[in-house]
Order: sequence, then structure tokens, then C-alpha cells
Amino acid sequence: MTIDLSTQPLTIGSLRAHYRNNDFTPGQLMAAIRDKSAEYSRHNLWIHLLTEEEQKPFLEALEGKDIDGLPLYGIPFAIKDNIDLAGIPTTAACPEFAYVPEKHAFVVAQLIAAGAIPVGKTNLDQFATGLVGTRSPEPWGPCRNAFNPDYISGGSSSGSAVSVALGLASFSLGTDTAGSGRVPASFNNLVGLKPTRGVLSASGMVPACRTLDTISIFSLNAEDAALVLDVAAKYDSADDYARPLTDARWPETAARPGYRVAVPPVSQLEFFGNVDGPLLFEEAVERLVSLGAEVVERDFSAFFDAARLLYQGPWVAERYAAIEPLVAEKPEALHPVIRRIIEPASQITAVDAFKAEYRMAGYRRLAEDFFGDVDFALTPTAGTIYRVDEVLENPVELNSNLGYYTNFMNLLDLAAVALPVGFLGNGLPWGVTAFAPAGADRALLRLTREYLWENPLPLGATGLDRFPECALGSASPDWIPLVVCGAHLSGFPLNHQLMDRGARLVEATTSSPNYRFYALAGGPPYRPGMVRVDEGGSAIEVEVWAVPAEAFGSFVAAIPAPLGIGKVEVADGRWLPGFVCEPGGLAGAREITSLGSWRRFNP
Repeated sequence: MTIDLSTQPLTIGSLRAHYRNNDFTPGQLMAAIRDKSAEYSRHNLWIHLLTEEEQKPFLEALEGKDIDGLPLYGIPFAIKDNIDLAGIPTTAACPEFAYVPEKHAFVVAQLIAAGAIPVGKTNLDQFATGLVGTRSPEPWGPCRNAFNPDYISGGSSSGSAVSVALGLASFSLGTDTAGSGRVPASFNNLVGLKPTRGVLSASGMVPACRTLDTISIFSLNAEDAALVLDVAAKYDSADDYARPLTDARWPETAARPGYRVAVPPVSQLEFFGNVDGPLLFEEAVERLVSLGAEVVERDFSAFFDAARLLYQGPWVAERYAAIEPLVAEKPEALHPVIRRIIEPASQITAVDAFKAEYRMAGYRRLAEDFFGDVDFALTPTAGTIYRVDEVLENPVELNSNLGYYTNFMNLLDLAAVALPVGFLGNGLPWGVTAFAPAGADRALLRLTREYLWENPLPLGATGLDRFPECALGSASPDWIPLVVCGAHLSGFPLNHQLMDRGARLVEATTSSPNYRFYALAGGPPYRPGMVRVDEGGSAIEVEVWAVPAEAFGSFVAAIPAPLGIGKVEVADGRWLPGFVCEPGGLAGAREITSLGSWRRFNP
């Protein structure tokens, strides 16, 4: 069977539907991808494209498996070639550095266990040092843009982005230290998730700056990125920098509309001669406003000051430490630009490092204050894009320009997602980046999903239509919504039981108009009871709180009879956990339905 990939979107949902319908098999899809890859040899996107024989074990592992038991069943993905795939050389785009790993990188192993099939290892700026994609030596050469090979792909995760944009993979793994998981997304019309540092294990990844690196995810839409994140974000005790993903920002962004987005003033925006960028950034801001966001202008100077320390400060010494034996013994093996950047780092002292760390601590504190009353920040991903020949002639300055909006993210422990916005006058894509403090990963993907909902932008460089995305869910595994209607309301005597457990107010609303409301006998503290009825009910004022999952059990255990936690229907039709009352508890109770709110009750 021949699969026409020019008409087949490789989104995860689309492929799973085809597999369920028996339209084609994973093996047939992989064969079609190998054939199509030959059309794009000029893009220099692969370092190693897996052969049929090399893919065979992964396909055989799917035989007899239930598609519903494997969330990534038969889904093709690409791997940046500084991340290990067992039995396949890892080169980091340096032939003299190459080795053959005996086992998969931790994240790769999670994806394969979920049914994903590796397509190949992708090209990159050597040792993940660069934002351009041109710093890959022969036999590979510069990776080229999916839309126009005369332009750069962005880097360092160049081939990872181009493979997804050209329809050769559903998603890919990159890495991100200074923007390598975001700049290529912008230049190739993709979603690029830079997760919170540590939530994707670095085991089996060649480090660039070990304290800053994170594996990143490229996808065609937010829905796919969220699914891959859920599969890959498993805690790895073997990674010294690993930490679990906790949705620290979810409650603040769960209610819609009303989230606050900070943008830089015009005086701090840089587009490096790109006349279309300002208009596209304005368009992105206006779209957020149309979705219900409140946009506020803020001073971003602390972010940009911190960004300069990534290459002008001692963190470049981490790049030296990562490949010290090679630099010391065979420096000629390095790409000339990479050698120019890394070799002098051996002269950086511990004193230099501590002085810079003290400065960075100040910037981190400023970043914490910055997000005290805003949910997200928004900037361009990169101000402009360059031709390959321009970057080869001026490799350092133009690369630095591309890092203006990206270099500070990992230094300040932020999560970020790059999302497409539109196209420049030269026909190339351009995008923006939303970012927030660590733990905002799922909230950022939810924002991306809303931004791209029914957006006319095509999928990558395929020209295929973008379909409305599926909802990413209205809850987080780390937070449990709770509807309260009485003494736990804000300002009331038992509200501290929520606050003491770290709960956060999400929204003030009402129940559906299907409840009767009672003041129960006894007290103080006086307690209300909501009882659902088929007729004669009314809407009752309630608050929705988000309670940390680990604290929810202790809260429920302290609730006295006749109250308990059941499901309450709120005004917009959602059924959420909340306080309910046993019918037997109404003995001696006083009906107060007409008041509509516990705040109006006077005992």
C-alpha cells in the first residue's frame, strides 16, 4: 500500500484514527516516511535515518498490542543527535566524538514504551551550541529551513524541527539551553515546548550546560505536545537534576477569561531590521485580547540583562566541561565557530562563576516579583530570520541577535512555549513565545491551544489545514477543584482550612439553578447545606478553589457529617467536587434558598 504523505497530516490524533480504521499499518507509514525523506536531501536534516532493518524491532514490539493501551502507538518521532537511541551512533554533530550507546536515553525509553517509533537522529549545531542550524560540519552541513532552503532552520535543534515541519515525524525531541527548542519552532511554523528544567530527564543526553539544559518537544499542535509531555515527564532518580512536574501555576490560569499577560514596551522590542515582525507581534497580542486576556506593559530589562550572562558570563565554561577531553586533545575536531566559543572558557575562574551567580540570584528575585500579578509573559521568539549565507559570513553576531528573547529562560528557571503567529513578507513563518515560572508547562500549553484554536495557519510546512484542537482538559493532576458555599468561602471562619493546605481561589461563580439551600441546625460555626432538586431550586453563590492533590485527603477527612464531598453542578454546566448534604441532615434546618448566598445569612 502507498501512503500519500502530502495529504496525510501526522498529528497524533489523525494517525491513531487511521490505525483504528485499519487504513494502514505503522510499518507502511514508516516506509512512506523513508521514501519521502529522499525528497528533502538538500535540507540536511538527518544525521542518521533509520533503515527498515533498524526499525524492525520497534515495529515488532507493537504486534498484538492494544492501541488504546499505548498512547503513542505507531507514532513516528525524531531524535536530536545529542540524545541516545540504543545501537545508533550519537554524534552531537562531531564525527570524532561519536559513540554507540547501549541503552536509550531515559525520555526516549518512555516514548518507545508508549508505542512511539523512532524515525532517525537529526542534525544540530555541533554540541548544541548555536541558534542557527549552520554549525554542523561535513558530512552533514548546515540544516536548512523547511519552507525555503536558502534560509536557516534555527538551532541548535535544527533537524528536529525541520523533520516535523516537513511531515516526516509527528513530533521530535530537541534540547534547549539558550533557545534551541524555541527558535527552530518559530522558523518552521511549529509548537516548541521548553519544559521546566529537570522534568524531562537528561539521562542519556550529551550536555551543553548541564545545570541549564532541558530536552524539548516540537509538535504540530499543542494537543500533541501535551500528550508527549505526559508520557515523557517521569521522574528519573538517576538524573541528579531531575525534579517532578508540579503544576505550580495552574490555579491562577484555570479560570477563563481573565488571565494577565505582560509584554515589553516598544522601546525594549528588537526586530533587527525585520519590518514585518512588529505587525505580527501586535497581531499576536490582539488575538490574546480577543481571547479574554488582559495585556499589561512591563519592564523586561532584568530578563535581557540576565540573557547577556549566558555567553558573556561563566556559564560557557559548562560547555567546555561537557567535552573537555575532546577540546584538550583534539580541538581541531570542533567546528571552527564552536571552537572559537568554547576553547577560551578554560580560563574562566571559580571567582568569575560565583560573582556571576550572585548577580543571577538578583535577577531570579526580580523574575519572581515580575510574575507576582501576571500569569504569562509574551515576547517574539526571535526578532528576525537570516539566510544561510548571511550567517556563514557573520556567525556570532547574527546568532546573538536570535538569542535576545531566549537566552534568559533557563537561567531564571522559567518554562516556555513557542507558538506560530503568521508569515513574514518573504514567506517564512514567525512566532512568539509565552513563558512563566517553573511548573507552568501545562498552563502554557493550554494557552497555546486556545491561541491556535481554529487558527488558519497550516501544519508546519506541509500546507495541510490545521484542525481545531481537542481540549487539554479543565483540571490538573496536581490540583483538585473544590466547590464551597459556606464557612469555607473567602473571609469566613473555616477558609483557613483551605489556605493552610495551600489551596488557591480559582473563581467566584454560582451553582446551576437546581439547588435548595439550608442553614443546618447547630453551630457555631454555622454551616449550610446544598441539596439538588428537580424543581423549585435556585442558583447559589459558590467559590471554586484548587486544592493541592496531596492535601485533599486530609481536608475531606475533617468534614463532619451530614456534610460530605460529592459532585456539584456549577453555572456553566461543569460537575466539580464540592460540598453536598445528606438528606437526613436537614432535620431542624432552616431553608434559605431565597437568599442565594451564605453571605446574606444572618444566624
